[in-house]
Amino acid sequence: MARTRLVLPLTWIVFLVMLVAACSSSTGDLDDVGAGAESDDVSDDTVSDTGRDAAETTESFGPLVVDFGPAPEVPSGATDPALLADLDLLLAALDGDFHPSTIDAVASHGDARVAWFFADLLRFLRPGPQASALTDGFTKLTGAKIDDNNAWGETTDHLLAWDIPAFDEYVSYKAALFTRIEPGWIPFFEDAGVGQASAIDWRILSWGGVLIDDRSLGDPDPCDEGCIPALDDPKTTDAAGGDWYDEEAIVFGVVINGDARAYPKNIMEVHEMVNDSLGGRRIGIPYCTLCGSAQAYLTDSVAADLDVPVLRTSGLLSRSNKVMYDLNTQSVFDTFTGQAVTGPLFDAGVVLEQVTVVTSTWGDWKAAHPETTIVDQFGGIGRTYPVDPLHGRDDDGPIFPVGDVDSRYVAHTPVIGVVTDDGAAVGFVVEKATEAFAAGGQVEAGGVTLIQDGGGFRATDVDGNELVAHQAFWFAWTQFHPAGTIWEG
Repeated sequence: MARTRLVLPLTWIVFLVMLVAACSSSTGDLDDVGAGAESDDVSDDTVSDTGRDAAETTESFGPLVVDFGPAPEVPSGATDPALLADLDLLLAALDGDFHPSTIDAVASHGDARVAWFFADLLRFLRPGPQASALTDGFTKLTGAKIDDNNAWGETTDHLLAWDIPAFDEYVSYKAALFTRIEPGWIPFFEDAGVGQASAIDWRILSWGGVLIDDRSLGDPDPCDEGCIPALDDPKTTDAAGGDWYDEEAIVFGVVINGDARAYPKNIMEVHEMVNDSLGGRRIGIPYCTLCGSAQAYLTDSVAADLDVPVLRTSGLLSRSNKVMYDLNTQSVFDTFTGQAVTGPLFDAGVVLEQVTVVTSTWGDWKAAHPETTIVDQFGGIGRTYPVDPLHGRDDDGPIFPVGDVDSRYVAHTPVIGVVTDDGAAVGFVVEKATEAFAAGGQVEAGGVTLIQDGGGFRATDVDGNELVAHQAFWFAWTQFHPAGTIWEG
């Protein structure tokens, strides 16, 4: 059934397609991420459309030192009915005359909890009178001075760092805004009303700049309106058949029941999601390019009375982490943990079982696993993949808001993350672990021991039992496990 989208005023950036987006890539087949895109080059103009201009990302590299200032005071209790009435007028104005005075009326109530909705609105606005009114309103509500050229990024960074609550009715307004852009997100918000069952923190849910991938399992075609298309059951070859891939290029290696497979990074940067079978098991592999994190889930680990999930990219983000969902039930998952957070699978308490993903060079991986298979050069769908689809997009730090970042390491420092059987999180900085092994040392912390596999790492407990491990950027690992142990070498 065709979906109907509302058309917002021309002042809004609701092209339903953006050339640069979270968890998206610029590739030779840009119709997958943007209808009408004509180039695979990422220009300065398109970068600024993400809400974070390249010149404004310096806070995201090096030890992050950003003074967000004190969090504003927020009221407690019910929202003032007069404020809700003005919010209703603001929401209605999106379909017509969106005048700055409408924003001023909302800000005049002085309830800083409304700042979350202001940030949501800024996600879809070009610089102009409306955006300026929102940033002025944000300053009035919170005291923070905001650069109009990076309004969405800065407002959201502040709110993430402060972690102030939203007003009770916030999700209803957010749903009304977001589902104007993508009706396919409606099921995600059905559990979003006050008091409804959901494990999503709706405050930190944002738009990644692309639409939902709702193609049926096995559909090889790109999305009609701009999404990140999952690759289902890709064709594979033996290691010799992978001679097309440079030996120094990165693969994500998975071993299940003795069967090894390599997923080339350049293919994963385009699809960001694979549904596959390996070692007699059904698996889903999301790769969040923004988090530097490839993970593997046993999708057949759900109860026997549930259909095996088909994982897809929603087009949404949760603090710069891609939001995946199950095509069968429309249940949203926390991509980093595998926990279902909305829908029937949340009601069933589903947490997908993980297996280790080893980040390695192709040469090292096939030397360690000579019987490995590798995804075919053309993905089995006749597609050509650029060597570097993202053109170094993430080299200089996060391009989307992440809030405050633990300043011990730069935001994009690669970390091997492990969660022990008792729930303790242990992280190992890849560079330091590599140096330790090169010097003949051991890498142990918190009851976890790293072992080398190809050019990457696995983890075991004190008894030699394997623990699930995967690589991620420092900011991503620490935002999910802020109290975790970090091996310092």
